[in-house]
Amino acid sequence: MQKKNSLSVKTVVAIGIGTAIIFILKRWVSIPSGIPNTNIDTSYGFLGFFSLLFGPVAGFVSGFLGHALTDFTAYGSPWWTWVFTTGLVGGVIGLFWKKLDVAAGNFGIKKIISYNVVQIITNVAGWALIAPTLDILVYAEPANKVYLQGIVSAISNAVSAGVIGTILLVAYAATRTQKGSLKKE
Repeated sequence: MQKKNSLSVKTVVAIGIGTAIIFILKRWVSIPSGIPNTNIDTSYGFLGFFSLLFGPVAGFVSGFLGHALTDFTAYGSPWWTWVFTTGLVGGVIGLFWKKLDVAAGNFGIKKIISYNVVQIITNVAGWALIAPTLDILVYAEPANKVYLQGIVSAISNAVSAGVIGTILLVAYAATRTQKGSLKKE
């Protein structure tokens, strides 16, 4: 019998919860940056945390849907290039979920540094390069405008993922029992 390549119940539930939290954070817990249509966004700290817990599929879909719902409710229609980039950022960070294995309860300085290197590279590539380039190609936006927005987003999202994401990851790992830490008396 051939095994189907389907999502687990855990991943589907995680996508629903992650989408809701990202939507709430993007919609009501973001700070205007002073650059039009660009915010300092707390949701990227949660997205980094969430992606490392549940993997790339949950990270991509939650980021994508959470951003799309935010744009629908705030602006009437999504800005698809940035919606896609949010999903991409969550998915790429999620690729490292097994390597960093936060659920094992060990999230020390090496893993903190690894997570932050990954999220900084991902945020800079996504926001300073991919999103603005797609804006120019898809929406014919002026380059100087979208690259400024992208650079501000890259910096603020990397800081959010670095500070908030790291705090959440360290706190979560501290609640987990490390393998081999229990001894029979």
